[in-house]
Amino acid sequence: MTDAPHVTDNPEAGRFELAVNGQLAELTYRRRAGRFVLIHTGVPASLGGRGPGGRLVTAAVDRAAAEGLTLVPLCSYARAWLQRHPDTAAAVTIDWGEGRPPA
Repeated sequence: MTDAPHVTDNPEAGRFELAVNGQLAELTYRRRAGRFVLIHTGVPASLGGRGPGGRLVTAAVDRAAAEGLTLVPLCSYARAWLQRHPDTAAAVTIDWGEGRPPA
């Protein structure tokens, strides 16, 4: 049995990375004054629907929660994923901006 690929943080590039079968999925971010801003999730088409995007967003939630940062999902994928996974989203304060999801 092999271990699942691990999400790593590349702070110099400002992104979380997940290598799967030689392909790289990434979630770019910026830290700004107590805020963890999610900019863009990039997942190769061949990996789409197999979970790497969700694993990247979960890593961002975990980081924001551990460091007491407010998560700001500017990335449309991250925003939609968080809306579909309210239990994970509840682990951190989220600034939804004007497009706050319905209650």
